[in-house]
Amino acid sequence: MNMFKPVGAKSIDEYIAMLNDDRRVVIEYLDKLIKETVPSLKPHYAYNMLGYGKFKYVDYKKRPGEWPVIALASQKNYISLYVCGIIDGEYVAEKYKEDLGKVNVGKSCIRFKKLDDLNIETVKKVLKQAEKTPGLIAAGEHKKSNAK
Repeated sequence: MNMFKPVGAKSIDEYIAMLNDDRRVVIEYLDKLIKETVPSLKPHYAYNMLGYGKFKYVDYKKRPGEWPVIALASQKNYISLYVCGIIDGEYVAEKYKEDLGKVNVGKSCIRFKKLDDLNIETVKKVLKQAEKTPGLIAAGEHKKSNAK
């Protein structure tokens, strides 16, 4: 078992329990922050990540599916906060990347090593925007739907 990236968990509680103490503290803090900041996005376990809210989308093979509006994952070398929201045809995370702190941003993914690397106030803005305009950008167009 990798103490940074839990594999085989079947629930949020199981996922969190598999983390080492340092990662658990960060994931629990962010889980609470997300639930308090965007309470309309219901927590669920999806794709070996903590997910919050869902939106409908069509994948590149034209198959319909659902994806978390926000997701949180402990990776081997960093923590990923996925924010699937669009503003003015751009991913919200990318739009705010200069203000997010000591992070690496790629499309909807905010990667960081420790909690102190994040500007929490900007993270809250990003979460609230994703709650309002969830979606993914596919083939250069804006795809969104209402969160459930």
